[in-house]
Amino acid sequence: MAMVMVVQLEALVNTTSSHIIIIGGVICLMILLIILLLLLAYYCKPWRFFFSSSRNRNSYKVGDLERPLVSEALNQVASQSSGLERDCVLDGTRLQMEGYFNSPRVHGFVKQRLPSADAHVAQGASLVLDVIPDTSEDLLVGQTLKRPFLPSRIVEEQKDTIKEETNYDPTFVSSNYQEFTHNNSENQRSSLTLEVISGPSRGTRHYLQSTDASRLPLTLGRVSPSDLLLKDGEVSGKHALVKWNLNKMKWELVDMGSLNGTFLNSHQVSHPDTRSRLWSDPVELATGDIITLGTTSRVNVKISSYGKQETPFGVGMASDAMHLRRGGRKLPMEDVCYYQWPLPGIDQFGLFGICDGHGGPAAAKAASKILPEIVTNILSVSERREMVLSGCDASDILRDAFFQTEAAMHHQYEGCTATLLLVWIDGREQLYAQCANVGDSACVMNVGGKQIKMSEDHRITSQTERLRLNKAGEPLKDGETRLCGLNLARMLGDKFLKEQEARFSSVPYVSEAVQIDKNSRAFALMASDGLWDVISVKKAMQLVLQAKERYAIENANNIAEKIANFILSEAKLLRTKDNTSIIFLDFDKNTSRTVPCKVDS
Repeated sequence: MAMVMVVQLEALVNTTSSHIIIIGGVICLMILLIILLLLLAYYCKPWRFFFSSSRNRNSYKVGDLERPLVSEALNQVASQSSGLERDCVLDGTRLQMEGYFNSPRVHGFVKQRLPSADAHVAQGASLVLDVIPDTSEDLLVGQTLKRPFLPSRIVEEQKDTIKEETNYDPTFVSSNYQEFTHNNSENQRSSLTLEVISGPSRGTRHYLQSTDASRLPLTLGRVSPSDLLLKDGEVSGKHALVKWNLNKMKWELVDMGSLNGTFLNSHQVSHPDTRSRLWSDPVELATGDIITLGTTSRVNVKISSYGKQETPFGVGMASDAMHLRRGGRKLPMEDVCYYQWPLPGIDQFGLFGICDGHGGPAAAKAASKILPEIVTNILSVSERREMVLSGCDASDILRDAFFQTEAAMHHQYEGCTATLLLVWIDGREQLYAQCANVGDSACVMNVGGKQIKMSEDHRITSQTERLRLNKAGEPLKDGETRLCGLNLARMLGDKFLKEQEARFSSVPYVSEAVQIDKNSRAFALMASDGLWDVISVKKAMQLVLQAKERYAIENANNIAEKIANFILSEAKLLRTKDNTSIIFLDFDKNTSRTVPCKVDS
């Protein structure tokens, strides 16, 4: 009996152990299966097919598949004549940008990327060279600012870059539309001048070009953000607007449901239902028309067509972000150089400028837009323009322009240098030039073999600037070369630093006006500090003279442009470690060639 029990017990043990082995194997297989499922879910994300497909199906509308694939930015430009409400929305989004956009803005600047120093710069009535910075840089390297980039600020700059990149790009447009735009922009390009001739805002003037889609429509009203402000109690906050009809190639006036009405040549412009405050139908404008808002404010309309212009002297521009070290990545580009000849509506004047940003490119970009617009607005007043022409001095104009530009800029943690050369021709066809600057971007002229320094160095190490700083507050210590991390004492922007340190200034140095004789073989060289860090003024003048002689012997075309690129290449050879931008003006009638300026639409 005992043997039987032992046998049965052994059989039971064997059966139990085999069951345990089987269960253990099953458990291991289940664990392996769970691990495989987890890995599959982690790498393949199968749920995305269910959720994304349902979202996609729900997001399509009936007519979406039949719509042409055209960028939204193009639709914004092309729809100015299709819907007034949409125009108003576009205008509103534009006005939410930097504070200076509330003031009247003048068109004429065409931005283009400059891939290398060898890129050819078209001489034009208006041009901005602006190399888009590499936002992937996580460290700002330069001599102006001695503080790291904050991550949040990098994100903001990337957002700004994305916004700029999504602007109207002709590569998204069909060839038919490109041809249409080109033909009409050449033959039907138009400018509009509105001048208030009666009422409290008498003398106010606004200039606009049909090719500047970003400033259209133009609004007239009593309060900001109207483009043409009329301080008249009878004028509504948003009273009327003027827009460019792309289909008819005409300027049109629209009443925006004003209380006291809009009149064109004494005929009321209003919605058919006069008791409502709805917008009126557009009415075409012509030169000599008188727009009356309320009863006292009257605005004179002047419309003119324009096309190709030409500069009376040679202009060359070159710009490069440069590399931190040989073979390394390029530095983030913070320079902006620009010129405009002639100024819109002011044939005798033109300007040339360089802005070198620190802490980011935003301040330099803003200043390069605001300064020319303010100079144009000031010179639009006939009395002030005549004072410059008769007195051969634009000091007050330049100081006023810098003061207004600083007031219009609201950049707390970014700033820039600004060097502006104003050139004009008087009634006797005599050429003059005068410069104003803050910062260390310099301008030098050579007239009749005589070197003339047109700008002043505002770095902390400059003797004249140290004297000013010591008089303005606590004296600088020996060997102290920076103030709150900056090596500059004068700049535009940097509002936060100026609130902390009263010795910072935006008051410009203004040179004497220089008369340029046609036989003096004169030239002017403007450059950001990337050039002057490695090349002295004397050496730069020698290089220019050598290049002028060589290119004159070769009978080369676009000598000014070649010289600008030659000077830039010398800075490269000397391994400058800062952004470098150059503008070269050749007033020598023997070498300069007037080239038609092509204004891109």
